This record gives sequence, C-alpha cells and structure tokens, in this order.
Amino acid sequence: MSPAHPQSLRESLAAFADARIAVVFLLGIASGLPWVLIGSVLSAWLVDAGISRTTIGALGAIGGIYALNFLWAPLLDRLHVPGLRKLGRRRGWIVLMQFLLLGLTALMVTQDPNDDLFGLGMVLLGIALCGATMDIAIDAYRIDVIPRTEQGAISHGAAAASAGWWTGYSLCGALAFFVAGGTDWGWDQIYGLMALIWLPLMLVAMFAPEPPNHSVAAANPARNPLEWVVATYWPPFRDFFTRHGVKLGLGILLFLLTFKLGEAFLGRMSIVFYKQVGYTDTQIGAFSKTFGWVITIVFSVVASVFNARFGLVRGLIVAGIAMASTNLLFSVIAIVGPESWLFAVTVLLDNFTAAYSTVAFVAFVSFLTSHAFSATQYALMASIGNLGRTLLASPSGAIVDYMDGNWALFFLITSLMVVPSLLLLIWIAKALRAHLANDAAVAQLKL
Repeated sequence: MSPAHPQSLRESLAAFADARIAVVFLLGIASGLPWVLIGSVLSAWLVDAGISRTTIGALGAIGGIYALNFLWAPLLDRLHVPGLRKLGRRRGWIVLMQFLLLGLTALMVTQDPNDDLFGLGMVLLGIALCGATMDIAIDAYRIDVIPRTEQGAISHGAAAASAGWWTGYSLCGALAFFVAGGTDWGWDQIYGLMALIWLPLMLVAMFAPEPPNHSVAAANPARNPLEWVVATYWPPFRDFFTRHGVKLGLGILLFLLTFKLGEAFLGRMSIVFYKQVGYTDTQIGAFSKTFGWVITIVFSVVASVFNARFGLVRGLIVAGIAMASTNLLFSVIAIVGPESWLFAVTVLLDNFTAAYSTVAFVAFVSFLTSHAFSATQYALMASIGNLGRTLLASPSGAIVDYMDGNWALFFLITSLMVVPSLLLLIWIAKALRAHLANDAAVAQLKL
C-alpha cells in the first residue's frame, strides 16, 4: 500500500504479528527497568528513609544523563564492542550495557541513603549512564529494522517500544512495591531482586537478529585522531540541519524539549504525592503499577492505530490535550483525599495519556530520524525530550515545598505547561509539509 493512504484497522492490527515488533517490545522492557531503579523504587526508599522532598527531587536529576547521551551516540554508530563483534554493532552495545547494569543494580544492596547519600548517588549515576547508553543502541535497533517509508510501521514500532518500556517499568516496579508491602524486606534487598531480572533480558538481546547496517559513519576514513573525531561527530548533526534547515531544526528541538514537561513535573512527584496523601505501598503497587501497566499496553496499541490511520501530528495534538486534562485529576485527589476509586480512575486516565503521548512522541521522532545516522540523530532528539523530563523537572520537589505542599495548585500548573508546545507543533507541521513536499513519507504527518 502506498504511504499516502491510511491503513485500515485490520491492517494496523495485523502489523503487530511482525517478528520485528515483538523484538522491539522485548528490548523495550530492558529500557524501562533502569527508570524503576532510579525512579519510583528509589523515591519510595528515600521517603521511607526520611529524606526531604527537595533532596528527592534533586537526586532525581541523575536521570538527566539520558538527556546527554547524544554526546556519545556517534560512537555507537561507528564502533563495535571489542569481543562482541559477532553480535553486531547494535546488539553488542546492548549486551555490554546490560551486563554492567546487572552489576550496578546488585551493588545497590550495599547502599544506605542515611549513611552515604553521595555513594548512593554515584551508583545511581552509573545505572543512569549505562541505561542511557543502552537506550541509544535499542532505539537505533528499532529504527534500523523499520524503514521510514513503511506504512504505519513507525507507529507500531513506537507502540511496541512504549509498551515494552512500560512493561519493564510497571511490572518490575509493581514487584518491588508488592515485596515491600508484603514482606519485611528492605529496599536494598529489593534492589538485589531487581538485579536478577537483567539475566533473561540479556538472553533476548543475544539471540535477537541483528538489523541491517545503514550507518555510513563507520565508512568515513580518517588519517589522524582529530579527523576521526570530526568524521564521527560532524556528519549526523550536519545531516539533521541540512535536511530540515536551521530554523525548522531548532523549532523541532524546542518542541521536543517542552512537549512532555508537564508530565515530567507530575511524574517526578507522583510517588511522593501518593505516599504523602495516604496511599499504601500495596495500593501503589496494585493501581499505579500493575493496573496502570495493563492500561498502558492497551492504549499504546490504540495510539499506534490512530497514528497510522490519521497521522503523526494529529496524534500529538490529541495526546497533548489529554495530558493537560488528566493532570487535573491529581488536583482532585489532593482536595478529596486517598479514595481508592478515585485513584483507580486517575491511574486509568493518566496511563492512557502517558501511553498515547509516548507513542505519538516516539513515532514523530522516528519519522524525523535518518537511517544513515540512526543512533546519533534519534539520541539527539530523544535526549532533548529527556532533558525536559529530567533536569528541567528536578525543581519539582522544591516547587511543592515553596507552595507549602499545595499539591492541587502544583498539578494545575503542570496541566498548563503543554500549551506552548502545541502551538509550536502546528507551525512545525506546516513547515515540514512545505519542506518535504516531494517526500512520499510526508503524508504520515497530516494536519
């Protein structure tokens, strides 16, 4: 079918039987697990240890390493891992990072936030660094196996990656909270349990087929180290701005930075909010993790079908409006209190918008990525998005403290953060359609 025509519902659903999509889903699970280790489980541990909200929010900035992984992404486009060359460039890097993550996660068993917060932070920094590097290789793998012009496949791959990420994040997080609520295990022991999960994930990466190698970085010859650095780093960035122009390119990066900023502020403080408003670890595990995971899987598929049929831009606009609307439900919980039914409704709708926005966002970024520099360009754009989710959201705890714990007002503010990015998106879509007028794949944008 020509890319200019939308897929039917049957065609969209049939695409999920593609073996490539299944592999992308399984690799997505590995991408989600580090965020459990530096996110929700860490926040719960720090709250129980009596660490302040400001410190919790600031320590969460360690995840900002994800926003910087484009700095070393060109190395993954160019180099094989010594000793793992037979696995190929993409899988070699994935397996190496998972091996290091296994060791670092196990090392968390020896940490105590009240005894050595700096030491804990260094181990978490290592987890974030390896996780961010693993993500470069996994995202490049997905883009390499799905051609840019293949009808609907970009959205389905994005859905599989998102569903896998949330499976790793939600199910592993649920396991941690159920163990915490149902046993006398400490959070340090729970990290030991999390370390074991890396073993089957490593097997998945080792036996997945290596994708076609579209990269041109490794083919660039160099006579000296300076030429090697220039040949490795300059071409992917030059290609991005050459294809889009400087003005449009900067506009795209600004949109990626701001689109999920409100969701990031909410997400950083969600576990802190749940615990302080009165929900138990068992309720958090049941509603926020397990129940939320099921909803996320379902709506990831829905989002991919919508995007494949109606276009990437419309999907982003719907996702942005939905994010702004559902953030207000957290304000309602802050006013009403820890009602179980309200928690369930909020988690249902919040996970719908999180899944929808993630699929739409990943599909849009994948559309903009050149296969010739898939690791570097996707990492650059994803890193810009992660910058909003990590570093820019790090003052979230300080803002709540400044407002004397006025959670209702805090969540109202987060709901308004998406508005500027949606206005920017409309301009970007029109500019892209004009800039890519002769590209058959531009039909996927739709405005």
